[in-house]
Amino acid sequence: MKVDVRGAVAAAKNYFQSLRDMISHQVQDLRLEEVELSEDKKFWFVTLGFERPVVQRKNSLSNLLPAPASPPDYKYEREYKIFKIDSETGEVQSMKIRDL
Repeated sequence: MKVDVRGAVAAAKNYFQSLRDMISHQVQDLRLEEVELSEDKKFWFVTLGFERPVVQRKNSLSNLLPAPASPPDYKYEREYKIFKIDSETGEVQSMKIRDL
């Protein structure tokens, strides 16, 4: 195992940041949530959590009405991604959604 826990976390964070324009520019509060080394020591599993804005709809009629002059109200929801990282190379093998 050449990649230590810090290297695995850095690889996950860098990978996430490189895809940020495809995920959302409004992602905030990126945090390390969990780190686990697989039993065979071949992979690190790194979970990162972040906040993403979700538009608050007051009722179903709001979809039919024109947009208000004021900006919409946002509620932030926490999302989680699990990164599978090769413990020898530090290469990210996958990024998956973690359901709670």
